[in-house]
Amino acid sequence: MTAPLRIATRKSALALWQAEHVAGLLRTAHPGLAVELVPLSTRGDEILDRSLATVGGKGLFLKELEIAMQDGRADIAVHSLKDVPAELEPGFTLAAILERADAADAFISNGYEKLSDLPHGAKVGTSSLRRQAQVHALRPDLQLLDLRGNVNTRLAKLDEGQYDAIILACAGVERLGLGHRIRTRLASPDWLPAPGQGAIAVEARADDARTIELLKAVDDAHTRLAIDAERALNEKLGGSCAVAIGALCVLGERGLTLHGLVGDAASGELVRAQASIEGDRPVELGHEVAALLLSQGADELLKPQR
Repeated sequence: MTAPLRIATRKSALALWQAEHVAGLLRTAHPGLAVELVPLSTRGDEILDRSLATVGGKGLFLKELEIAMQDGRADIAVHSLKDVPAELEPGFTLAAILERADAADAFISNGYEKLSDLPHGAKVGTSSLRRQAQVHALRPDLQLLDLRGNVNTRLAKLDEGQYDAIILACAGVERLGLGHRIRTRLASPDWLPAPGQGAIAVEARADDARTIELLKAVDDAHTRLAIDAERALNEKLGGSCAVAIGALCVLGERGLTLHGLVGDAASGELVRAQASIEGDRPVELGHEVAALLLSQGADELLKPQR
């Protein structure tokens, strides 16, 4: 009997949805394959009173899942790709990247239709430095307040009146059946998402040939091209939760176009760049846009922010 494929996942509603989604795709691609979920708690889920930038970054969402794979308790881990650090821990690989959903950010408010409608001094909730920088650039008069927790927790805080508006990822809100809460999509090229936003990644041990072979069936080549460009830019710039970096790669008939942004949450200063490349050379494109951003002074904005 074929051994079951075990998926390490966080316990939030969104993480479980994503893990179940991957499980369903794998069962369809490989009839007869047993797929099981292994729900785990991560430090990123447990530490909610401080920003990720101050407690170790997005890697806190991965560590316990990677340990489970190393210990043989799980075979793969499912992540929101925007939570995956630019560099993986040695011994692991992104064996599959699923077809991307909406990459945009969502403006969510109970009283206002869009960011420009907010009154002077309104409270906007987001702990993302990238989102804070872009809000500050557009509306320096607004109060930017930290907002941690899962999607439902963040929406509950909005409904309690702690904020006038909050910003979340469209994909996560829609995957939970809450798309009706979105008032406006904050979309490119005026507003850039996190590198990899909207995509689901499946991580595996690099030496696990059987699992990597099984995952090929759910890997989306077009999404991987775009993600490779965005992650190459992010890695070149030393991306982490302590800096504000946005990126979105778009596939055209002849090649790829990558939009990149580096910002400062405190001042609202933004540096933007974009470039296109023919064919499928995503890493080269990512490095080119990173170089363009650095040539415009992005290095000053890349000093860790708090």
